[in-house]
Amino acid sequence: MTDLPLVGVPRDTRSKQAPTPSTGKPQRRRRVRRLNGRDKLVLGVMVGIPTLIQAVFVWIPMVLSIALSFTKWNGLALSDIKANGLQNYKFVTQNYPPFWPAVQHNIIWLAFLALIATPIGLLLAVLLDQKIKGSRIYQSIFFTPVMLSLVLVGIIWQLMYEKDNGLINNLLRTANTSHAVDWYGNSKVNLWAALVAATWRHAGYIMVLYLAGLKGVDPSLKEAAAIDGATAPQTFFRVVFPAMRPINIVVVVITIIEALRAFDIVYIINRGTNGLELISALVIQNLVGEGQVIGVGSALAVMLLVISLVPITFYLARTFKKVD
Repeated sequence: MTDLPLVGVPRDTRSKQAPTPSTGKPQRRRRVRRLNGRDKLVLGVMVGIPTLIQAVFVWIPMVLSIALSFTKWNGLALSDIKANGLQNYKFVTQNYPPFWPAVQHNIIWLAFLALIATPIGLLLAVLLDQKIKGSRIYQSIFFTPVMLSLVLVGIIWQLMYEKDNGLINNLLRTANTSHAVDWYGNSKVNLWAALVAATWRHAGYIMVLYLAGLKGVDPSLKEAAAIDGATAPQTFFRVVFPAMRPINIVVVVITIIEALRAFDIVYIINRGTNGLELISALVIQNLVGEGQVIGVGSALAVMLLVISLVPITFYLARTFKKVD
């Protein structure tokens, strides 16, 4: 049987693709849309501006600090800059009395935030996640210190810790007496007083992070644990807390950064002296004011950067290695 000619159909369309049975329309190849000039401009602005800001305020100052840490300069004329090798680092570690007390205080600050302030924030998050009455109000109250700058937090607690007219000494009925505690003037207690003030703010921040993490935990995990007979503490520490692994990573990094960059509160109290020496305060003391020692201040800044990066990098590397 011979093929019959197609009547009424143009010859040049007879060989085209037949309609598909499913749609009845010929399939069309998807075209990749290329970026035009306007798209490239918008993309360049979106990427370029944040990169420029990051470079100007972070990377360029960091590189300059590293370079200046190997020089001797009083901060005046650029012609006075002289190479100094590793002498600044040698001076800081061997002949600069406030350095090692500052390192010790930073370690205490980190331990206090990690072992006391962060667990308080976690506890507040767990309690407020129980859908108690007025939980929104409590969340706002505990989060309020986070919205305040550390400078303002320092001023508020300075009013509370004042020796003669402070709130705490008045509550203890020791104000204007010989038994009044000089919370900020006594080098034996002022570090712990400053840590309480820092905890007031840090706990609220951690509370918000863990509240977000608790909201994201699958309720079926809790139900399965309850069916297996697990108690509430067992359910939290063996099921809920491990499920918040991403939040835990963020909290650890934030706690380390907050402990090592602590500056505002101690600088308001007594400019980071008399028992409140911190590395960040020593950096400012050498970079600002009379008798500037730019090389020493830059060396301290570089050492603070390294101290900050080492534990964070080590923790993140181990964490993501376990995940892989």
